[in-house]
Amino acid sequence: MKEVDADLSALDRAIINAFQGGFPVTARPFDAAASALRDHELAVTGPELCERVRELDEEGVLSRFGALVNAEEIGGAASLVAMHAPEERFEAVVETVNGFTEVAHNYEREHPHLNVWFVVSVADHPDPDKDGSDRVEEVLADIEAATGQETYNLPKQREFHVGAKFLVDGPVPDGDVDLSELAPDVSPSDRSTLTPEERDLVVEIQGGLPITETPYADVADALDADVDWVIETIERFRREGKVRRVGVIPNHYALGYTENGMTVWNVPEEVLDEVGPVIADLDFVTHCYKRPKHVGVWEYNFFAMTHGRTEAESDQRVAQVRDTMAEYWDVTPDDWDTLFSTRILKKTGIRIDERASSNTV
Repeated sequence: MKEVDADLSALDRAIINAFQGGFPVTARPFDAAASALRDHELAVTGPELCERVRELDEEGVLSRFGALVNAEEIGGAASLVAMHAPEERFEAVVETVNGFTEVAHNYEREHPHLNVWFVVSVADHPDPDKDGSDRVEEVLADIEAATGQETYNLPKQREFHVGAKFLVDGPVPDGDVDLSELAPDVSPSDRSTLTPEERDLVVEIQGGLPITETPYADVADALDADVDWVIETIERFRREGKVRRVGVIPNHYALGYTENGMTVWNVPEEVLDEVGPVIADLDFVTHCYKRPKHVGVWEYNFFAMTHGRTEAESDQRVAQVRDTMAEYWDVTPDDWDTLFSTRILKKTGIRIDERASSNTV
């Protein structure tokens, strides 16, 4: 993939830095966003800003624009899974795994044994006495039967941080523009389920918002819904956690963040609650979780994903995680590892529509 960082204008860099979150949920959001950029001495109008965001999306600098839906809060379940694929059968095993529609992302990673890492995403279990985690186990049993290889389920036990932001040199270097206060003042509901109308909204926005001067009105037209309801519901979803953030989603590979290192740690349980938030606060850590061990095969209970634009930068960031860990416990070389991605084996979106439908009443 071509790295485009060097070709970005000052406006492009401001867009990427400023609006990875906090984009206004208002009738004409690009006008308010352009006004904020003018406060940073960037001369741009709302229509001009909208057009440039559309071009960045078409050029592949952005993965998409819109609301980042939190699938976990929408319905169903997902889990990270590790597997060993023997060298002589690697491609056949991967093809079989990828053939399961429940498998979303799949990566080859550097590890002496567990070289295939994928995410299983499922709807809620149709049996009311079971849940999404039961459905994950059923899918893994089917994968094991089809491949002849054992799977190691690593569900998230605690989330310390999810918030991948990829900043570039240029205006608004700290990415600190937040226009979320311009949204209507709505109160979170106490419901965990979705109404049919909310499900339809989730499905409509899961792949991004229309890049027009009135994106929320366009969503309302597509749903034959009231625009005020769309705006208020998206904002309520944001406050409830069903939407993590609203803004631009950069293509981090295009920005040069090609070094993807999943650091894993055997953190003593007595310090895990203290260490987790500290590692999560490191600005280059994009995901941070507690996950289960598998005795004799997988001895790590803490995952922290880092990204860098060069191998040296990536190594420096991993070292910083290690040094921070060492402030809380005696870290030995056997207590941690870094699993770098060597190949993307499959990358499809989480099937939000099925998960949302299974949680709709």
